[in-house]
Amino acid sequence: MHQKLTPTLYIRLRKRVRVRKGEAIILGQIAELLTEPEYEAKIKDLEVFRPKRQDGNIVLVDMLQIVRLVKGVVPEMAVEYFGEPHTLVEIGDAPNRPNIVLFLLVWLLLFFGSGLAIMNFHADVSMMPVQQRIVELITGKKDEHPYLFQLAYSLGIGFGMIVFFNHVFKKKFNEEPTPLEVEMFLYQENLNQFVITEEYCRLHEKGERID
Repeated sequence: MHQKLTPTLYIRLRKRVRVRKGEAIILGQIAELLTEPEYEAKIKDLEVFRPKRQDGNIVLVDMLQIVRLVKGVVPEMAVEYFGEPHTLVEIGDAPNRPNIVLFLLVWLLLFFGSGLAIMNFHADVSMMPVQQRIVELITGKKDEHPYLFQLAYSLGIGFGMIVFFNHVFKKKFNEEPTPLEVEMFLYQENLNQFVITEEYCRLHEKGERID
């Protein structure tokens, strides 16, 4: 007589997903699942949560909610998870197309702002006398306006920025992340951690009020 093996669900939650406003959060949307074929379709289509207006635009889904949900459908199933024990679900419509006028205004602001910052820095460190002295040391003649040296210096700054940021428009020189991408990643990680902490506190307070 063969003993029936306990079915097992292996699950890995995604860090952050997005669903449209008014739609239910389905388990297959927020997690990668691996289980026996006879259970897979049923578990993937499980409705985890249906957000309400008072829930805001970000909802935290915890692994305990998922385990409780799965056990309600297949009580004998064992759940093994990998990675983070929670996922953030962002609720909202599809992102709007970028506004060209706003993009140009921001681009102009950054362009002239960075240019002024570089010029002010050069004025603070007396860059002009330094460049004049360097030209005098190289050529043996004093030049009040070393335009050729300044042109080469300006091109060098631009080339150095391109190499440093590893990016020209949409083209990258190699697969390494750029400093800006690293900073954006760290910012997003810190933001996610803050939101997760706040959501856990809110759920805890809500649970206390319900009790």
